[in-house]
This record gives sequence, structure tokens and C-alpha cells, in this order.
Amino acid sequence: MSATWLDELERVLEERLTDFLRENPYQELLLHQQHQKDHYQNLKRQRQQLQKEAEELRRQLLTLAGTVREWRTRSNRARKAGASSLADRADQHIADLMEQGRQLWSDLDQLGNRFKDVEQKFCALSEQSARNSSTLEEDWKRFAAQQELQELMRKRDKTN
Repeated sequence: MSATWLDELERVLEERLTDFLRENPYQELLLHQQHQKDHYQNLKRQRQQLQKEAEELRRQLLTLAGTVREWRTRSNRARKAGASSLADRADQHIADLMEQGRQLWSDLDQLGNRFKDVEQKFCALSEQSARNSSTLEEDWKRFAAQQELQELMRKRDKTN
């Protein structure tokens, strides 16, 4: 029963919004611009988040590279000292670290693809906003003329 009530309320509100926007086309333009602005800000936040994640992955890769170098040095030192069992364990640890590195590179590659997608959407939205802003001036002039015409018609109706 409450779902029906909510559905009815939503339908009535949608109708009112549609009627309002039909009567006030400039408000519809403003609503559309606000949606674009919100989408732009969301993409901007996503881009910043992806950049932070990429920076963290790069930091982890650099740290891991240092750790691999350190264990290679240890493995060589153990092998030179005749501790081949210890050197083999160090080599296995290096192999595990290298696998971690491959996984981090894969994660960074996937992150790069996600960044490209967000960047393409960001650029497309920026281009669309630029095109829309050039028509905004024209739309505003039309709106102002329409307002003046309505005012003149009201004045004329009052005098008749």
C-alpha cells in the first residue's frame, strides 16, 4: 500500500516538475546546467582519486624494487658464502616479490585504463559545456525577449 502511495506521489511530483519546466524553459536550462556541473565535479573527483591511487601504486612499486635489490644482494652474498640453501630461500622470496610487482604493474595498467575513460568523459563534457555556453548567451537573449513580450501582453490586457 505504501509503495502505491509513494508511486503516486512520485508521479504527481514528476508531473508538476514537467509542467513547471514547460512553463519556465530557462529553469530547465539551469537544471540541465546544474546536472552537467555535478557530473563535471564528479568526474573531477574520480580523476583526482585515480591519480592518488596511481601515485600510491608507483610508491609501492618503487619500495618493492628496493626490496628486490636488497634480497638479490643477500642471495648473492649467501651464495658466495656457500649457504646455498639460504640463497635458494632468498631466491624464492625474490620470485614472490617479483610476482607482487607484476600484480602491481597490472593494477597500475588497469588504473591507467580507468583514468583514460574518465579523462575522455571529462574532455567530452568540457567540449559540450563550451558548446552550450556559446548558446547560453543566445538562450538568455531569447528568454529576456520572451519575458518582455509577456510583460507587454500583461500590460495590454490590463488596458483592455
